[in-house]
Amino acid sequence: MSSQVALLNRITHYIVNRKGKQMRPMFVFLVAKMVSEGEVNERTYRGASVIELIHTATLVHDDVVDDSNRRRGFFSINALWKNKIAVLVGDYLLSKGLLLSIDNNDFDLLKIISVAVREMSEGELLQIEKARRLDITEEVYYDIIRQKTATLIAACCSLGAASVNPESPEVEKMRRFGELIGMAFQIKDDLFDYGDEKIGKPTGIDIKEQKMTLPLIYTLNIASKSEKAWIIKSVKNHNKDKKRVKEVIVFVKEKGGLKYAEQKMIAFQQEAMEILKEFPSSPYKESLELMVSYVIERKK
Repeated sequence: MSSQVALLNRITHYIVNRKGKQMRPMFVFLVAKMVSEGEVNERTYRGASVIELIHTATLVHDDVVDDSNRRRGFFSINALWKNKIAVLVGDYLLSKGLLLSIDNNDFDLLKIISVAVREMSEGELLQIEKARRLDITEEVYYDIIRQKTATLIAACCSLGAASVNPESPEVEKMRRFGELIGMAFQIKDDLFDYGDEKIGKPTGIDIKEQKMTLPLIYTLNIASKSEKAWIIKSVKNHNKDKKRVKEVIVFVKEKGGLKYAEQKMIAFQQEAMEILKEFPSSPYKESLELMVSYVIERKK
């Protein structure tokens, strides 16, 4: 990560010391070991590094886009060094990741990562486009989260397989596995917005930001005409009114929106577990099963 620019070194040092759960590189290593009976190589290490670099780049950019001052309980880069520097640091991390693949001729891995970066950008823009109208369908919602969140976890898992068994059927199989986990992961995130527990983000924030999430989409679909009008008016015009946001949350809970989203989340998780069943028993497979369970049982 070192650079000739002292400012950049200071910022990357700050980022590295505040790393998150590192769940994505874990997926790379565990999948690689599961499909190759415990063997990993330099490509696996590079793949895991690239994923973490790209993921960090997207987080730095996200904080600028969302005007967020906190990340993982610490100040975000843009809060400490302003937006211009944060955008440039995100670009630097992105290029570092891509060059790591190019310099080692890992062009197959680079393709997996580049597709993920493209899809993540499309997913975010699709969400912004649809959020303005508030008449988003469940199908469009799945398209958004598939691109926005699931695509990076899918990339981790296909990268892991491709790093040890290039062009094998496992590469696509593990991509699908990661995609399913990513879908479950995002629905879990959406559910946090309705929780009462103290977690990383305050509750009701999605409603304040006019983000259409699965519990809300389901509730809108089954609500009466007048209830629907009230919800849409609340989200559009009263999203800063704490009392009104609380009323929407209570309404969604009463209508079974949370229960419905939970069922969908579990369905994605079960489908991911089915893919794992095709592989022989190993400590790596067991660890992946634990991670799949963690995704929907986590508290933050």
